[in-house]
Amino acid sequence: MTTAERTPRVLIADDQNLIRTGFRLILNARGIEVVGEAADGAEAVAMARELGPDVVLMDIRMPNMDGLEATRRILAHAPHCRVLMLTTFDLDRYVYTALSVGASGFLLKDVTPEHLAAAVRLVDTGDALLAPSITRRLVERFASHGDRPGVAPADLAALTPRELEVLTLLGRGLSNTELAAELTLSEATVKSHVARIFAKLALRDRAQAVVLAYETGLVRPGGLPDR
Repeated sequence: MTTAERTPRVLIADDQNLIRTGFRLILNARGIEVVGEAADGAEAVAMARELGPDVVLMDIRMPNMDGLEATRRILAHAPHCRVLMLTTFDLDRYVYTALSVGASGFLLKDVTPEHLAAAVRLVDTGDALLAPSITRRLVERFASHGDRPGVAPADLAALTPRELEVLTLLGRGLSNTELAAELTLSEATVKSHVARIFAKLALRDRAQAVVLAYETGLVRPGGLPDR
């Protein structure tokens, strides 16, 4: 069975029972299996190890262990798992940190049922859920603190000039369709470039590419247009 044909198995981690129940009903109604529900980060880590979900819907703020630490631990144990952070604010101050530790994007808790199901399927295919406008604001807010973790420029030495160009545009939040238009390439060619970049730099998805492009200085505040 291919990734496109399979149904992702989902773990929901949120300290609000109503949120968990609502998301489970929405996903089940759309043919997506919910394998478990966790009420805090520690429980999420334990259940992820036991159940091996494909996607975790992870609340950022939970008792006992927050979603950031839970995400770190889950991805350290199962790097191919995808984590979507749940938040009530699109500029939650923890979102950039969540991406840095490996989350594949984030959702507002008032997400529509259709968007929720589509988001789960999207990240399960290896893509990231991060709108360009949110990418720009996150990077600029993070940059304003003058606190860049820093990645050695040598990390990019394996890339060809074209791949470096593609990574820079990825860092600005462009989709494959937008990349193809910007570079006058076919989407198939763009996908090949993106796949090679991910392989060479050991990136999980586009969210990690955004973080790396910023941390290496490929993308700087002011270099991200309002899209």
